[in-house]
Amino acid sequence: MMENPDAILSLLPERLRRARQSRGLSLDAVARLSGVSRSMVSQIERGASSPTVSTLWNLTRALGVDFAGLLEESRASAIEVLRAEDVPTIANRGTGCTIRILSPPEDAGRHEVYELRFEEGGALSSTAHARGTQENVTVIEGALTVTSGAAAHPLRAGETARYAADVPHRLEACGAARAFLVVKGG
Repeated sequence: MMENPDAILSLLPERLRRARQSRGLSLDAVARLSGVSRSMVSQIERGASSPTVSTLWNLTRALGVDFAGLLEESRASAIEVLRAEDVPTIANRGTGCTIRILSPPEDAGRHEVYELRFEEGGALSSTAHARGTQENVTVIEGALTVTSGAAAHPLRAGETARYAADVPHRLEACGAARAFLVVKGG
């Protein structure tokens, strides 16, 4: 994190404005989502006002951006590495299925990436996600059957299926299998 508070404050307005614009949000929309007045959001983006920590927190939550990331020096040349043992894992969803969460938490609901490992006969069933949600699954090893609504299709290693995830859907292993799953929010 930067040591100079003035440097942080000089970068903050532009970073907040870019975050808002990259999400296609108006000042009014950010005000509604964050509970911060439109005029205050505008003043902060112009550098005419310095936000309190509480205000900044509300804005970052509304914009879906990382609070600490706004205050750090540019990470354009930085590489974030998660060691295998540090990647969050979910073992209690589905049957005989382990899920490794590869995407950052702030991407949840918009763009999620998972590694799936299935034991023989393992399955991962999901209820319908938000309207417009799509999933892409690529089989790396083994074979899976993908079901989305009433449609079902087998996949072998190297094959990818793209399907609606705003209906009940299921991935079922035909033997041990490994796959990558990308969930794109609607």
